[in-house]
Amino acid sequence: MTLSEEILWRGFSAKTTLETPTALDSRDSKKFYWGADPSADSLTIGNLAALMMCACFARHGYEPYLLVGGATGQIGDPKENGERDLKPLSEVDHNKACIKNQLSRIFVNAAPSARITFLDNLDWFREIKFLDFLREIGKSFSMTQLLDRQFVQNRIGKDGSGISYAEFSYTLIQGYDFLHLFRKYGVSLQLCGADQYGNCASGIHLIKRLENAAADIWSTPLVIDPVSGKKFGKSEGNAVWLASEPSATDSDNFTSVFDFYQFWLNQPDSAVESLLKTYTLLEKPELDALLASHQSAPERRLAQTALAKGATSVVHGAKIAETVAWATDFLFSKSPDYSEENLRSLESVFGGFSWGETETLLDVLVKTSLVSSKSEARKLLQSGAISFNGEKLSSETFRPTASGILKRGKNKFALISQ
Repeated sequence: MTLSEEILWRGFSAKTTLETPTALDSRDSKKFYWGADPSADSLTIGNLAALMMCACFARHGYEPYLLVGGATGQIGDPKENGERDLKPLSEVDHNKACIKNQLSRIFVNAAPSARITFLDNLDWFREIKFLDFLREIGKSFSMTQLLDRQFVQNRIGKDGSGISYAEFSYTLIQGYDFLHLFRKYGVSLQLCGADQYGNCASGIHLIKRLENAAADIWSTPLVIDPVSGKKFGKSEGNAVWLASEPSATDSDNFTSVFDFYQFWLNQPDSAVESLLKTYTLLEKPELDALLASHQSAPERRLAQTALAKGATSVVHGAKIAETVAWATDFLFSKSPDYSEENLRSLESVFGGFSWGETETLLDVLVKTSLVSSKSEARKLLQSGAISFNGEKLSSETFRPTASGILKRGKNKFALISQ
């Protein structure tokens, strides 16, 4: 497949400035830029969809320029319905480091031969004087252009919450990024999610006005959760994070490797083909064969298993994906072997919880987040929903004599290490 053929086949195609997708195959400059603001210490699977598009470009010979916005992150991309809280600069710096590490790992797995240039727009914005920016950039936009933006209309309209000058100016800052990268590196293509097209267009405008040159945008659709009908992302409250454990700030922006794998494994048949194209590296012949096998025996969930392994491999690596696949088979088997060797293997997926000398079963159920309170734990014990190594528990005085799996219902687990 050519790049344009693969991009269209995988569904990475929304609004663009290009007249035809085949123009991607013969561009003189094969450099693109993609950016993210460090608004959290982890990206989500919403971001991952756009990154899979970027990796596709890289596998076809494009050179990625990946920008983590230390400047734009200090303001925040305007929301449709209210101002963002300004983050402390120390938090922005921490988030930048976390996101850069995630980007590196994803490209190692999804486009290992890519030559990546990492960028931080704070490196050039800290040198820009305010009056110089207004004279060159501010003078290049009319208020009419900016007020016509949909998010501005929503914020200043009848029931809008208003908008600060800082957030109103965000699109000028992002537009300048594209101009700077065009001038310094010759980057003439920006990749983005469809929701960022307007901000990207500011860069196109500046390059045309100040450099008398052409540049382009290629965007990909936002991925919609087939269950909730909402886009995948933190703003919708349904985030699946790429981080697998808390960062140094102990934030909640993480999804364990096991839960990450289960998320994909539980996708409905109606969504799995599209998700396989977006979130895995399977090529068309492999995917076609997989879907044919899946359709002949859907109860085996072959497509969902391939999706879970493929997406987990991209984010966490093939070795971890194989381990969590084994752990899934082990935990959901009818008669698992709770040997020390198997429990040690599970510890690499779950980590382990100790059972303190003074802790009761109720304490441990709360500590492991299998329940939210001791009263909930008591109710579940009484209903027979709590087990240890396959044996149902009924007494609050239970205490294990060896390591094992503490389980709530059918699919919530905690490894207890003794």
